Amino acid sequence: MFCNRLNKTTLISAVKRTCGLPCAFALSNLSPLHFSTDTLSEVEQMVGNSDKHITRVLFCGPYFPASHQYTKEYLQKYPFIQVDDVPLAVVPDVISNYNICIVKNMRLTSNIISRATQMKLIMQFGVGLEGVDIDAATKYGIKVARIPGDATGNAASCAEMAIYLMLGLLRKQNEMQISIKQKRLGEPAGETLLGKTVFIMGFGNIGIDLAKRLRPFGVKIIATKRNWALHSEGSLQSNGFLIENGTNDNLVDEKGSHEDIYKFAGESDIVVCCLSMNKETAGVVNKSFISSMKKGALLVNIARGGLLDYDAVVHHLESGHLGGLGIDVAWTEPFDPDDPILKFNNVIISPHVAGVTEHSYRSMSKVVGDVALQLHSGNPLTGIEIVN
Repeated sequence: MFCNRLNKTTLISAVKRTCGLPCAFALSNLSPLHFSTDTLSEVEQMVGNSDKHITRVLFCGPYFPASHQYTKEYLQKYPFIQVDDVPLAVVPDVISNYNICIVKNMRLTSNIISRATQMKLIMQFGVGLEGVDIDAATKYGIKVARIPGDATGNAASCAEMAIYLMLGLLRKQNEMQISIKQKRLGEPAGETLLGKTVFIMGFGNIGIDLAKRLRPFGVKIIATKRNWALHSEGSLQSNGFLIENGTNDNLVDEKGSHEDIYKFAGESDIVVCCLSMNKETAGVVNKSFISSMKKGALLVNIARGGLLDYDAVVHHLESGHLGGLGIDVAWTEPFDPDDPILKFNNVIISPHVAGVTEHSYRSMSKVVGDVALQLHSGNPLTGIEIVN
């Protein structure tokens, strides 16, 4: 429920402005499509809590609903921790009442952050922080953090999705559905992963977990990373096993730097984007990059949609140079179901669910819950990576 400090009239007016409704419009008439059921109920009831002993956690927007649902479940025995999921357009009006903000796909600008007068911590439910103005948060004394994917199972979940998309493209998933509808047997003829060269572009936690899972398929693995020294020493993995001489020596057949991406693209049957999204990597998979790929090679993206240049991808699908596209992230989200890119049988799109598994989301909800409890009690924050 929303806190008492927020003026009821102000909040309801803000909610109505979100929907473009006149002030006389009853909240009970709002469609559930505008707000989550929990949020609408909270706005209507406005049940007050004492500000003095409550730590408030704000989840921005209705997407990725398991994130706030699981967190609420984990914290249900702790009445002094309040968890709210709030419509994106209402966030600027209510953010001043919260101590922790889970951004999800909200873009937190300097202006919005300046309103967060009680905020202590901005977190991502995962790793991507490209939507947060970290400099502004630092200016206002707010810590910004991500949840490392190796310990929660998020990286493993994303790696599995990458393989799912690879296999779906190789075995021609969309064409198989056509064969089913047409009552045809023994077609289409697909391909195997066996013997393929897979280029992992960005060898962080997801890239490492992907390489581990690809090894049994009998593929050649090549990878690029800006700084291989980060994994140059033996390290303890989340499963408890020590990888001698770093993870890379046993998992990668050929290593390169960012300057080698065009060379590696030309040697690969499958390119998998695992890069972080930032100013340097935005649009990195452009016309020149795709042109350097083998004719008929596959492109998979389970990182961020902005890594790929949309026009370049469409152009090379139309020309036949790009053999297939498998993406879990898109240029605009939610993805437009009428987008012309879906006319291609060799395109598979999933709705940003690579990391959305029971295991990873329960694990990350525990991290968020534990951090809220630690912040409430004044203890050091654990399980997160603070970036400022």
